[in-house]
Amino acid sequence: MKLKISFKHLDHTPALDERIQEKSQKFEKFYKGNVDIQWICWVHEEKHWAEVKVHGPKFDFFAKAHADNMYKSLDLVVEKIERQFEKQKGQKKNRIQEASNQSLKYLEIQKQINEEEKVFFEELEEKSA
Repeated sequence: MKLKISFKHLDHTPALDERIQEKSQKFEKFYKGNVDIQWICWVHEEKHWAEVKVHGPKFDFFAKAHADNMYKSLDLVVEKIERQFEKQKGQKKNRIQEASNQSLKYLEIQKQINEEEKVFFEELEEKSA
């Protein structure tokens, strides 16, 4: 993991640096391999802004948030990135499930079920007639 931290109009404090590294470690549960994480923190019109870009081999995520203090804005940005990771994970899961639903075995089973239903309803109509 490569981590780059930039501050604009804001003092670089060890506490902020440590918090950002701590927050970046949370992303490791979502990916494996080489990932570049870029943080940019600044103050504009008494609002503390945080922005993060996460670039990996098969994904690019970006989030930006502001709050009345830097620690809250860092938390908001991490929540946004985590939602993006979860959304991507759900989309991959759905694609895998859709692909497995189109397998030959699945199609054969569906065909057999349809034939059995057809026979059942024909017999039901004959009994009621």
